[in-house]
Amino acid sequence: MINRRHIRVKVMQSVYAMLQSKSDNLVKEEKFLYGSIDKMYDLYAILLQLLVEVRTLEKNHLELSKKKILATKEELSPNTKFVNNAVLKLLFESVSLSSYIEDHKLNCWYLDVDYVKDIWKQIKLSDAYEKYMQSEQSSFQEDKEFIASVFKTIIAPSDKLADYFEGQTLSWVDDIPFVNTWVLKTINKLKLGETFILGKLYKDEDDKKYVLDLFRKTVLNHTEFEKDIEDKTPNWDTERIAEIDMILIKMAICEFLKFPSIPSRVTINEFIEISKDYSTSKSSFFINGVLDKLLKEYESSKRINKIGRGLL
Repeated sequence: MINRRHIRVKVMQSVYAMLQSKSDNLVKEEKFLYGSIDKMYDLYAILLQLLVEVRTLEKNHLELSKKKILATKEELSPNTKFVNNAVLKLLFESVSLSSYIEDHKLNCWYLDVDYVKDIWKQIKLSDAYEKYMQSEQSSFQEDKEFIASVFKTIIAPSDKLADYFEGQTLSWVDDIPFVNTWVLKTINKLKLGETFILGKLYKDEDDKKYVLDLFRKTVLNHTEFEKDIEDKTPNWDTERIAEIDMILIKMAICEFLKFPSIPSRVTINEFIEISKDYSTSKSSFFINGVLDKLLKEYESSKRINKIGRGLL
């Protein structure tokens, strides 16, 4: 499921896009934001389905090999350990996964089967595959560790897949690392005998509401927040502050003042970490300094009213 940090990233991107386009259609931008997050779920399902398609390709390959006129002994009686991998079978038999793929018309692997073939070939040429197929063990744990290794070392780092996903949906560029981690966690949590059901996109309704609240409150109050930033950066022309830095600071101010249940220190740490990935090398220090000054002022003027764990 999506976590609060990635929600903040998604909101940051939408705030940036809205301010850049000078759009005043808040409803349209909110729908786009929710849509981009929903697209993450599509990517999650597509990556799981890729494993299913690789298994199907191997199964078809073995069956065709048996039908050769001059089939070898190995082709007539092949090693089916990969096809019978318990994790792959769980995914293949998942009505939840297959229904989602069908209902959302996510037929990319049918249309672009060459990408499936490429991953299949890489897997079969890997040392992990050779070791797995030669192993005399047969356990769910071994099956799971093998698929996790395949995903982590072959699928997740594939530049070819990354380029393909970028061509399908531009927003996936930033989602790929998060979704790869999500898929790997899903694989590691699988249990023998349990039916696989796709995980939830949001932890709960509060997280889904947080998306809209953070976006809307940041956009509607960004001019006011900018004045607070100007007061704490007297030696800086606001036009010289990196646009992403400005947006991240505004979002943090929004959490300070409009989200009483989020601890201020959590807010600062989260936006500092995001800046390390999405802004300049010095941004984290700049943002930390500005937010520390703003937090002290808000606390002394009683503008911050944190409740619950936010008091800690």
